[in-house]
Amino acid sequence: MSQAEETTHFGNKKVALKDKQGMVNAVFDGVASRYDLMNDLMSGGMHRLWKDVMVTALSPPKQGKIAYNVLDMAGGSGDIARRIIEASHGYANVMVSDINEEMLAVGKQRAKSWRYPEQVKFKTADAQDLPFANASFDAYTISFGIRNVPQIEKALKEAFRVLKRGGRFLCLEFSQVDVAGLDYIYEKFSHNVIPAIGEMVTDDRDSYQYLIESIEQFPAPEKFSKMIKDAGFSKVTHTPLTGNIAALHSAWKI
Repeated sequence: MSQAEETTHFGNKKVALKDKQGMVNAVFDGVASRYDLMNDLMSGGMHRLWKDVMVTALSPPKQGKIAYNVLDMAGGSGDIARRIIEASHGYANVMVSDINEEMLAVGKQRAKSWRYPEQVKFKTADAQDLPFANASFDAYTISFGIRNVPQIEKALKEAFRVLKRGGRFLCLEFSQVDVAGLDYIYEKFSHNVIPAIGEMVTDDRDSYQYLIESIEQFPAPEKFSKMIKDAGFSKVTHTPLTGNIAALHSAWKI
C-alpha cells in the first residue's frame, strides 16, 4: 500500500497518512506563540515539573573532556533545551530540532536571553527522516511531541540511528490516567474545559480539541514501550507521573 493510500489518526478523525503532517503543522502554526500556555492548560501547569523530572533523569554532565551533545526533537520552543543546558552549567550542547518553523522562531527568540545562548542551535528537521549522521548524539529527548508524528515507528528508528552507543533516549508524553476517580475527572476536564478555555484565551478551539484527542489515540505505555524496543533500544522503562496523566519513557542504545 502506498503512502497515498495509507491512513492514520488526526485526533479522532481518520485521515490520509500523507496529509497528517500538514494538518499538525497548521495546529502548531496557530499555537506556537502560546505553546507554554497550551501545556499549562492541558496539564494544569504540571508539565513544568514533569520536564524537570526528565532533565533530572537525563542528568547531563557538568564537565568533561569530550562534548556532550543532545538532540531535543520537537523542541522548537526551547523549553527542554534551556533546562538541559542550565542543568549542565553550560557544558551540554543542545540541537533543537522541529519540523515547525513557527515553533523554532519562538525558541530562537527566547534563547537570546538565556544564560548560555551559545550552547544551543536550532534546525528544521522531520523526526521521521533526520538530517544528522549516524551516532551523532549522546542523548535524544522529546517532550509532548512524538504523538504528533505521523509514523512514530520511523521516528523511533531515527532516534536509535543518530544516538551513539551508550546513548540515552528520553520521551515525555501524555498518557492514560489509571487512578480511579482521577480518570473520570481528567476526561471531563479534557473534553469540556480545555477546548473551551482554548477558545476563550486563544480563539482556537479546534487545535485544543485535536490535542486532547491526540492524547487518547496515543498508545498505552506498555504498547509504546514495545515500539521503543522494536526500534532497537534496550533497558526500556516507563515511569508514570501524576496518576499517569503523563509518563516518562527511558531507553538506551547498547
